[in-house]
Amino acid sequence: MSRFITAACLIASLGGCAAQTNLSCGPASPMAIFTLYLGESIPGRDDLTDQEWRAFLDTIVTDNLPNGYTVFDANGGWMNPITHATVQEHTKVLLVALPEMPDSLAAINRIRTAYQTRYRQQLVGMTVEHACGVF
Repeated sequence: MSRFITAACLIASLGGCAAQTNLSCGPASPMAIFTLYLGESIPGRDDLTDQEWRAFLDTIVTDNLPNGYTVFDANGGWMNPITHATVQEHTKVLLVALPEMPDSLAAINRIRTAYQTRYRQQLVGMTVEHACGVF
């Protein structure tokens, strides 16, 4: 399944995520664990620079996730849905646990949209898991 179709299916299913979660968390709270996959290859130019990443992190990510997040470097591959060529690229993985509420998904979507627009990405991959947590 192409990365585009996978993302479209995921986005379409997210509307009901919180309603489908019936976790019994005891003293903890229901949380959504978001993982974003931010490819560093940028069409028509060199890859994302450390300075560009730092600026994006300091403004867009921190502004939307002021209570914290985790970022790590990875290498990934995906099939371009237009050319069907497999693309290998360096990737930033952003991991964050947020309360199960609509504002959490809105913050994540602002980050995804900003990255896609600023760095001309076809999409930013995202997974969501549900858990209990305390911070």
